[in-house]
Amino acid sequence: MSTAPLQTHEEQVAFVQEAIERANELRKQKEFKEAISLLVEALQYGIDKATLYYRLGNVYFDGGDLSRAEYAYNRALEVEPKHVNAMHNLAVVYKRQKKISLYVKTYKKSQRMALLRPKNPNLSAGQKRQIRGLSLRVIVWIVVGFGLVTLLIWLFGR
Repeated sequence: MSTAPLQTHEEQVAFVQEAIERANELRKQKEFKEAISLLVEALQYGIDKATLYYRLGNVYFDGGDLSRAEYAYNRALEVEPKHVNAMHNLAVVYKRQKKISLYVKTYKKSQRMALLRPKNPNLSAGQKRQIRGLSLRVIVWIVVGFGLVTLLIWLFGR
């Protein structure tokens, strides 16, 4: 990684992606200070900030600095409020800090977010057709059931 300021947006994006990958390698090698400095340097470009803060939180967490991990996850959520992994990891930090009420609240919120935003929503055309067909059948059954109930009420109400 060079120390000269990067001029073009493409160079900056490439640097940030490389920094994320390299910081992950450093984290696995338990070289936390180097990973932190690399991620903090990448933050100056303002590219993919939610991911950078999330990764920074992971490094702090693995390094045992729970207060900074909490701060980093909160910053990731400020940038991207629906970052499911940051919300979940923040809950884990609260649990480790023995902030049980915050843990429960944050964990429940992360679970709701995970249900609303699945990790792999990419479906094939065939899968989309199956889902549309199934939902159409469910709607038809609901309408028919409602109609039958209405008919029965009308017949017995006479």
